[in-house]
Amino acid sequence: MKLIYVHQYFKTPEEGGAVRSFHLAKGLVEAGIQVELITSGNQKSYDQRWISGIKVHYLPVAYDQKFGFFKRIKAFLSFVNQAKKLIPKLERPDLLYITSTPLTTGLLGLWAKKKLAIPYIFEVRDLWPKAPIEVGAIKNPLLIQWLKKLEKRIYDQAMSLVALSPGIGSHLREISPGQKIALIPNFSDLDRFFPQRKRDSILQKYNLQNKLTIAYTGALGKVNAVDELLDLAMQAQTRNKPWQFLIMGEGSHREMLLKKAEQLKLSNVIFIPFGNKEKVNEVLSISDFAWISFAHLPVLKTNSPNKFFDAIAAGKAILVNHKGWVYDLVKENKLGISCLPHKLNSAFMELENLENHPEKIVQMSRNSRQLAEKYFSKEIAVARLNLVIQPSDSPTQLGDEVYILTA
Repeated sequence: MKLIYVHQYFKTPEEGGAVRSFHLAKGLVEAGIQVELITSGNQKSYDQRWISGIKVHYLPVAYDQKFGFFKRIKAFLSFVNQAKKLIPKLERPDLLYITSTPLTTGLLGLWAKKKLAIPYIFEVRDLWPKAPIEVGAIKNPLLIQWLKKLEKRIYDQAMSLVALSPGIGSHLREISPGQKIALIPNFSDLDRFFPQRKRDSILQKYNLQNKLTIAYTGALGKVNAVDELLDLAMQAQTRNKPWQFLIMGEGSHREMLLKKAEQLKLSNVIFIPFGNKEKVNEVLSISDFAWISFAHLPVLKTNSPNKFFDAIAAGKAILVNHKGWVYDLVKENKLGISCLPHKLNSAFMELENLENHPEKIVQMSRNSRQLAEKYFSKEIAVARLNLVIQPSDSPTQLGDEVYILTA
């Protein structure tokens, strides 16, 4: 079987960032499927590389998180137009596997189905246009109406859909009733991330003491609400707690966060540049809690954040600032505590109690790793995707669970 995998923002573990597509594509290759992947890069011309058995085509489409709305749209459409020219030049595939964001990648599926008679599966990572509408990035009523119609058309025309969280799956079922919807969340790389003792050499590298440490490793954008971690750091400093706060990442709000930390004179916060997965693992190794945060918008409750799955693989207790799927996982599996903005004082008191009972943090950490191993390994995700792409006539326990969101 030959498959073309479309992901505009493909990353490898060495590059850092969201590496879901790397592991899924690599797993499909190992299962005997021929995979070519189409992505974009900031290089000036077309490039092609072989990466772990995947033939990767890099289209020259510049992109930066700091781009404004219209510049982003230009990049999205440029990628679609270039991919349309490339696909007919490649060996004909049996299937396109297309992942968002952006939603515009779905235009390739509609085009390939109509012009080339190639079916497609569409994977929904974030709810678009719902997310930019709630954030306020899209306000024009006519544009909103057109995007919602496009969203439904992309979902309806797909051979099947893949949702990254139950909330996303419920939205897809509402928009496209009757469509087959598989739940394949983001997952944990249990080999790259694993529980570790704090090493003196790593603590010294970051000028840290062996004290309670809370780390954030991820994007620093408007929707990530990392400023709430600074509020917790301020409270800790005011109350003379020797707690340490690490913030690792890049994004449009990084400078704002740096200025806020400077204005508050926070000596307990350390900003670390964006790094690959090895660097993330290093930061997590000297942390007790991983901070998982999003802005308080309904659509963001459905997210399936990579940083959460990295953290539970590393055996970290979790601090979550918002309600939703991740909040439910934390509560039901006793992975950590919530730190909702209107309950900052109670969260602070819980952290004080845990500081005095480190064995409770150890148990939360064990719970995290156990959850990652039981439900969220990359091997489970690849097996589920393989069943979506190549359905088996003989039902298995895993197969019965793949389409749990089918209407």
